[in-house]
Amino acid sequence: MNTKKILIILMILIILITGIILIEATLEQSPRNYYTYTKAICDEKNFCQDYLITCENKTVKSFIPITGASVQFPENWKDTRENKSEILCE
Repeated sequence: MNTKKILIILMILIILITGIILIEATLEQSPRNYYTYTKAICDEKNFCQDYLITCENKTVKSFIPITGASVQFPENWKDTRENKSEILCE
């Protein structure tokens, strides 16, 4: 084999190895799951407050009450929402 062919083969191998290393490094990083949403949360006295909730990787990052977004319902009021789960970041 002449020197030119050996150099070409070595360059191809270096490129392949570098590509494989970069792909593995990318796959090992977990994706960042970041989002915000609002949710009305009611207490036992039927006082409900809206909150801005920020989640990252299933962890609450912030939980901020929204000013002016609250309501006091009567004692006999029932929360009819289907999803009243207290798990904030799923």
